[in-house]
Amino acid sequence: MKADYNETIPNNVNLGDDRRLLRALERWHPAYIQWWKDMGPVNANETEVYLRTAISVDTDGWAHFDHVKMPDYRWGIFLAEPDPDRTIAFGAHKGEPVWADVPGEYRSELRRLIVTQGDTEPASVEQQRELGRTAPSLYDLRNLYQVNVEEGRHLWAMVYLLHAYFGRDGREEADEMLERHAGDPDRPRILKAFNEQTNDWLSFFMFTYFQDRDGKFQLAALAESGFDPLSRTCRFMLTEEAHHMFVGETGVMRVLQRTCELMRQHDSTDVRPFGGINLETVQKWINFHYSICLDLFGSERSTNAANYFSMGLKGRYQETKLDDDHKLDGEQMEIARVTEDGGIDTETISALTAMNLKLRQDYTADSQRGLNRFNKMIAAHDIDVELTLPDEKFNRSIGIYSGIETTPEGEIISGEEWAKRKAQWLPTDEDKTYVNSLMVPVTEPGKMASWIAPPKRGIHGRPVDYEYVLFH
Repeated sequence: MKADYNETIPNNVNLGDDRRLLRALERWHPAYIQWWKDMGPVNANETEVYLRTAISVDTDGWAHFDHVKMPDYRWGIFLAEPDPDRTIAFGAHKGEPVWADVPGEYRSELRRLIVTQGDTEPASVEQQRELGRTAPSLYDLRNLYQVNVEEGRHLWAMVYLLHAYFGRDGREEADEMLERHAGDPDRPRILKAFNEQTNDWLSFFMFTYFQDRDGKFQLAALAESGFDPLSRTCRFMLTEEAHHMFVGETGVMRVLQRTCELMRQHDSTDVRPFGGINLETVQKWINFHYSICLDLFGSERSTNAANYFSMGLKGRYQETKLDDDHKLDGEQMEIARVTEDGGIDTETISALTAMNLKLRQDYTADSQRGLNRFNKMIAAHDIDVELTLPDEKFNRSIGIYSGIETTPEGEIISGEEWAKRKAQWLPTDEDKTYVNSLMVPVTEPGKMASWIAPPKRGIHGRPVDYEYVLFH
């Protein structure tokens, strides 16, 4: 597909052939730029950043790298190549040709899915807007800004669908994307986890490891959609989402590497006196971010999720690789149940209503693979500590386990015991104060903050000490 990169809005959807749609998006564009200046990275509008910009959907050469001011970044609309023979892979419409237009009977459900996904994109930018003040290196500052502009492009992707396929309702929803703000008490973002502030770089790395991994699985499920424009949009978004998870995983790995070096150097498990972050502290950040991300998948039993699947709107992760009939009519599965006396039992439910649980289980397996790599690196330093994902029951606000308290190992405890012991498992004010005390900006090319190791290599063939960010 040929991309038109000369338009105000770069695209490969032939915007120039639909003047009405183009004008509508051009009217939305100034409001978006104003939102970026007001709610995007602080004090960074004149900064030139070595960014990659999507220019096509080809496997090779899809992005261009250069220094650019972020408000001048060419946010565009790119859909993956269409498959003319593609059919709906699941649900009641399995085997039918995919839809090029919104099926009228599923209009409200599709709009809700697009709005919910779209709302997370600007929320991420808002949550991270202060981090540029305290970057541990120019390399990391550039990666933060790359994540930010790509979250902005993902917003454009969803806004395009709303404008192109949902008429006046879609335009109003697109406007409201810029009116809600992360943490705003009056107009918060839709999902709770996207109203938490990301105030330190350990939290940023955890966010891009866990929250962006949730994004990967949500986008992958939507990429299976029978509504082909949504599927093609999400398939291309996944290309960019992979970089965000790379930033998270390598960022956490570099923190752990530096911690392990300090532990060996000083023969101590407490590296705070030496400007490091204790493994116990890293575990607390994992416990928090992973547990709130489990809530992003929704309730384990969900009629909405069952309907989305049956309608052909949202599939499972790698749907076509699963070995079943892709309809699940009459299929059942066992899930956990909290009993009246506060214990855990099981019950049998329709497999269709357990779509959220299935996606969450795939997410957990993927998250664990990264922790295995972290633990391998820790073991290589001859340190007998393993980082773990907390049990699925731990620190939950949504679903089966929202009414109980447990330890990270899954042992049910009383509310009183939880209040006494939660400081062992989740970040305390003291922990946050210490981590924030380390957040001192490092802006000399090639230099790193004392609490994080340098990356193994630079970006796009550039050296680690390249001047990735130019200040004015």
